[in-house]
Amino acid sequence: MRTSSKRVKFLALWALLLLAKLVLAATLQPFGDEAFYAWEARHPAWVYSDLPGLTAWIAWIGAQVGGQGVFALRLPFVLLGALLPWLVVRITRRWFGAEAGWQAGLLALLMPLAGLMGVLALPDVPMLVAALLCLDAFASLMRRVTTWGLVQLALALAMGAFAHYRFALVVLAGAAGLACTPAGRALLRHPGFWTALAVGALAWVPVLAWNLSHAGAGLGFQFVDRHPWQPQWRGLWWPLVQVLLLTPPLAWLLVQSLIECWRRRRDGEPAWAFMLGLGLVAVPGYFVFGFFTDAERVSFHWPLAGWLALCCVAPPVLARWRPRARVWLHAAAGLGLAVLLAYLALLASAQGRGWLAAGPAYADNISGWSEAAAAVREDLRAMPANTVLVADNFMLAAQLRLALGRDDVRVLPHPLNEKHGRSVQLADWGQVDDGARDWAGRPVLLVVEDTARPLRQRLAAYRELCDRAGRLPAPRVLNVDHGRKRFLRFQLQRQDAAMSAGNCSLPALAWLEAPARGARLAPGDEVRGWALKSGSRVTRVEFLLGGKVVAEAEPGLPRPDVANYWDLAPADGDRVGFRLTMPAVPGAAAGRAWLGLRLFTAEGGVEDWPAQPVTWRPSGQAEAGAAQGGGQGDQR
Repeated sequence: MRTSSKRVKFLALWALLLLAKLVLAATLQPFGDEAFYAWEARHPAWVYSDLPGLTAWIAWIGAQVGGQGVFALRLPFVLLGALLPWLVVRITRRWFGAEAGWQAGLLALLMPLAGLMGVLALPDVPMLVAALLCLDAFASLMRRVTTWGLVQLALALAMGAFAHYRFALVVLAGAAGLACTPAGRALLRHPGFWTALAVGALAWVPVLAWNLSHAGAGLGFQFVDRHPWQPQWRGLWWPLVQVLLLTPPLAWLLVQSLIECWRRRRDGEPAWAFMLGLGLVAVPGYFVFGFFTDAERVSFHWPLAGWLALCCVAPPVLARWRPRARVWLHAAAGLGLAVLLAYLALLASAQGRGWLAAGPAYADNISGWSEAAAAVREDLRAMPANTVLVADNFMLAAQLRLALGRDDVRVLPHPLNEKHGRSVQLADWGQVDDGARDWAGRPVLLVVEDTARPLRQRLAAYRELCDRAGRLPAPRVLNVDHGRKRFLRFQLQRQDAAMSAGNCSLPALAWLEAPARGARLAPGDEVRGWALKSGSRVTRVEFLLGGKVVAEAEPGLPRPDVANYWDLAPADGDRVGFRLTMPAVPGAAAGRAWLGLRLFTAEGGVEDWPAQPVTWRPSGQAEAGAAQGGGQGDQR
């Protein structure tokens, strides 16, 4: 492939991806962390509890240019992400010439995560830019020490320090690279090089100062609290996950490139030895690291800086491949990029999110927020102007703040605040709400992200809510995407702190035991489960198939196992079970359908429970018998 042809392909793909990223940035709902960075941008600081300040500063720039919307928040990150392939081109041109540079840039664009980097306003974007700027500066300085090269290195090191704590591992990788090559070690004898390093080190001073004044909260969260520091055998999946994310041919090329660095470590070109040290820390190093670190949060993107760096030495290796193998690599990587684009496009549409809700690909952190904000906006219109808006966790509060354009959203203590390292920051801002004592008799709209906790923890959480609020009226329920995201809104008009959880009616809980998720359901099949409401009772359950009421039952079957599991008080009883025979449903098409519950409570409340997918077979067993039973079913 001629140089001009590669340049044209690079420019065309770069422009298409930039356009796609701009469209996605305008249509995707805010990621949970993005909304919190936008909140931080309203409170300028050098350092926050979760991160140094750069991500919030970039978000602030977006707000100043384009306002408070999500597109304005993301725009600077999209533009920064668009720089990454150009930096790969620049670095590779220094080492191997223009043709190799455009080839490396194409590889960076086709790498799915790298090609779409910047769609979301996340700290990885400036951190990756800083890492590649450092690599470019090293590539320049190992050939000839110049003032501009030293200035670029100092600024890039400072940028990385203000981007993320994880940039310390990038610094370690760079140090390993310098140690592996004579040209790198020669830099250690240059005073200007140490001056650049000193400027970069100074950028960590605000981070350390903040941690000293907050009992090490930031460092503790990033390096201690979230990591078990014990062998996690789930780390064995790391190579497979990376191969799938990179696409297998591209992953094999980059691994071959690292091996080539070992073979040519004594070559006259310092790039090989330098990239050997850097690559061993930035890629296999993360594999070892993964055995001892956080397995609950997303970490598959951590080695991306290392993969991008290896793209810079991949063109000479790729040139030795057969033409057909090179075509296969570009096609496979392009397919992987297209699949990720299609997935994000699905997430950007309500219909796509609803379709994904049936499986594990549903993105909980990027769904449901617009619908929740619309419902809260409608609730606030019907309430007094001095209503206090309280969210049960930081992520929901940040999303409501971003959507409603108000900074007075208060937050209750919640495990999610601790899990994501945001509780200290909320306390610093004075946004932590203690409940009725803080409301001073004002009306309150309390919004709870019900699905933020696993089902087994919800009853205890409801009791804690009662302790804080004094009482809980019947909630207004919002199920988004068939209930994969579920929100409860409590309109508290007058507070009575004398009331306690003992005389508080809690939100209802329910469970469908049969049919199981995704199982076959036909007329005549048994439907069974339980429904309870502590402090009151569920009087009736309606069954909905595809949103249409098809049967009803009254929970009245003894279920001592359920009562014991939830530690129900005697007043709540143990007759919470229900069972019926599924009736025929005229007009219901065969295939996937959603079976849901609508719970009617003794005080007149109506609470929709999340639906679950089933495979509906209208011509199933006992259809005639079910039809004779009518819509009421079997209520034994």
